[in-house]
Amino acid sequence: MSVLKVIELMGNSTESFEKAVEDVISQASKTVNNIKSVYIQDMQVTVEDNQIVQYRVTTKVTFEISMQEAF
Repeated sequence: MSVLKVIELMGNSTESFEKAVEDVISQASKTVNNIKSVYIQDMQVTVEDNQIVQYRVTTKVTFEISMQEAF
Protein backbone atom coordinates (compact mmCIF):
# COMPACT_ATOMS: atom_id res chain seq x y z
CA MET A 1 0.00 0.00 0.00
CA SER A 2 1.28 3.47 -0.80
CA VAL A 3 0.42 6.79 0.78
CA LEU A 4 0.41 9.94 -1.32
CA LYS A 5 0.60 13.52 -0.13
CA VAL A 6 -0.41 16.64 -2.07
CA ILE A 7 1.08 20.09 -1.55
CA GLU A 8 0.21 23.33 -3.32
CA LEU A 9 3.12 25.26 -4.83
CA MET A 10 3.31 28.37 -6.98
CA GLY A 11 5.96 29.09 -9.58
CA ASN A 12 6.80 31.80 -12.07
CA SER A 13 8.96 32.43 -15.10
CA THR A 14 9.65 35.25 -17.52
CA GLU A 15 9.86 32.70 -20.36
CA SER A 16 6.75 30.47 -20.43
CA PHE A 17 4.18 28.47 -18.47
CA GLU A 18 6.18 25.33 -19.21
CA LYS A 19 9.31 26.87 -17.67
CA ALA A 20 7.30 27.93 -14.60
CA VAL A 21 6.14 24.32 -14.11
CA GLU A 22 9.67 23.01 -14.65
CA ASP A 23 10.90 25.43 -11.98
CA VAL A 24 8.25 24.19 -9.52
CA ILE A 25 9.39 20.61 -10.04
CA SER A 26 13.08 21.54 -9.87
CA GLN A 27 12.71 23.46 -6.62
CA ALA A 28 10.31 20.95 -5.01
CA SER A 29 12.62 18.04 -5.81
CA LYS A 30 15.33 19.60 -3.63
CA THR A 31 13.34 18.71 -0.51
CA VAL A 32 10.56 16.38 -1.74
CA ASN A 33 11.27 12.81 -2.85
CA ASN A 34 9.17 10.51 -5.04
CA ILE A 35 7.21 13.18 -6.95
CA LYS A 36 4.53 11.34 -8.93
CA SER A 37 2.55 14.10 -10.67
CA VAL A 38 1.94 17.82 -10.94
CA TYR A 39 -1.58 19.17 -11.51
CA ILE A 40 -1.79 22.68 -12.94
CA GLN A 41 -4.56 24.32 -10.94
CA ASP A 42 -4.29 27.86 -12.29
CA MET A 43 -2.32 29.84 -14.86
CA GLN A 44 -1.98 33.61 -15.08
CA VAL A 45 0.26 36.24 -16.58
CA THR A 46 1.50 39.65 -15.49
CA VAL A 47 1.32 42.32 -18.20
CA GLU A 48 3.24 45.59 -18.48
CA ASP A 49 3.00 47.93 -21.48
CA ASN A 50 0.77 45.40 -23.25
CA GLN A 51 3.48 42.72 -23.04
CA ILE A 52 3.60 39.57 -20.94
CA VAL A 53 6.37 39.97 -18.39
CA GLN A 54 5.74 36.98 -16.15
CA TYR A 55 3.99 33.60 -16.38
CA ARG A 56 2.61 32.19 -13.13
CA VAL A 57 1.28 28.75 -12.23
CA THR A 58 -0.42 27.36 -9.17
CA THR A 59 0.20 23.63 -8.92
CA LYS A 60 -0.66 20.63 -6.80
CA VAL A 61 2.37 18.37 -6.45
CA THR A 62 1.68 14.74 -5.52
CA PHE A 63 4.39 12.57 -4.01
CA GLU A 64 4.63 9.22 -2.30
CA ILE A 65 5.57 9.02 1.35
CA SER A 66 6.55 6.04 3.44
CA MET A 67 4.10 4.75 6.01
CA GLN A 68 6.47 5.92 8.78
CA GLU A 69 6.26 9.52 7.50
CA ALA A 70 2.46 9.35 7.24
CA PHE A 71 1.88 9.10 10.97
